[in-house]
Amino acid sequence: MGTQKGKAGCIDRRQFLKYSGLLGIGFAAGGLMPVSESLAFNRRLQKVTRARLAMGTFVAITVMDSSREKAEDAIGKALAEMDRVSRILDRYKSSSAVGTLNRDGYMRDIPPEVSEVIARSLDIHKKSGGAFDITVQPLVDLYKKYFAENKTPPPESVVAKTLSLVDAGALEFDGRSIRFSRDGMGITLDGIAKGYIIDCGARVIRGSGIKHALINAGGDIYAIGTKNGKSPWRVGVENPKKDGTYISKIAVANKAIATSGNYEIYFDKEKLYHHIVNPKTGESPHGSSSVTVLARNAADADALATAVFVLQPRAGKDFIEKTPQTECLILTSRKEKVFSSGWRSA
Repeated sequence: MGTQKGKAGCIDRRQFLKYSGLLGIGFAAGGLMPVSESLAFNRRLQKVTRARLAMGTFVAITVMDSSREKAEDAIGKALAEMDRVSRILDRYKSSSAVGTLNRDGYMRDIPPEVSEVIARSLDIHKKSGGAFDITVQPLVDLYKKYFAENKTPPPESVVAKTLSLVDAGALEFDGRSIRFSRDGMGITLDGIAKGYIIDCGARVIRGSGIKHALINAGGDIYAIGTKNGKSPWRVGVENPKKDGTYISKIAVANKAIATSGNYEIYFDKEKLYHHIVNPKTGESPHGSSSVTVLARNAADADALATAVFVLQPRAGKDFIEKTPQTECLILTSRKEKVFSSGWRSA
């Protein structure tokens, strides 16, 4: 799940309560939700939750600490850091690093945040056999354009021509500069950026001395430590039908979890073409309804969920089995649940 363009603004009381919940962070936009439990908190720890709009979604941070002032300060600093990194990675702003790269086709003196995200993206691209590819942007733009103007998918010949622009392996990148090797190429960090931004916020929270916290950014979740000093945070994987039920619940501590699904954004009314595109075929994968990945950090969880969705259920599960410290739950288009060997429902 990546950053999305959204209008910043105030949240009215009804909307805020709907998304943040009266007792904390009961919202999700990406298939995951912290599970509400009647759990007795450690009396020495105070619970502080703050939620607001960021990255085009609702972001909530809950901190458990003996000092309310310390918790408030950590949350404020984390949100500020997430805002800072979000501005750098925002491809919708022509003045951002990603916007400049897509406009000019090259960039020198890349911000370290962009360099790190690109390096990690290329690593996952290689490990996934090309299933995760940040150069897929021309294909996404093509589908958006054709459905907006013609209400039909682009001709196969046009898709084939655009596919020649999709190849992360063709990026000329040395960590300090990057150049597109072909005119018309473009990148999107949407499949990893939100996770990376969450990781940046988590780093600030840890640096503030906080040992128990949960960051929820539109359903991408990072759990720091345990919920109350003893019990892990529990996260529910929502049914894509959005009927309030979970297809699984899992305990999470010092890890992140993210979901990719074809139920999020469609280009057509028939729901045949969605925002996840196979970088090799130019088509939208249909073998899975949702893919949830548990990983050591949110950036990996974010990107790997997209890669597994593209790979289809069997190949995706096999890929995760070979990836250390990573688990997955795949809900196939036939509503079958496919678990990796280490997934433990709570």
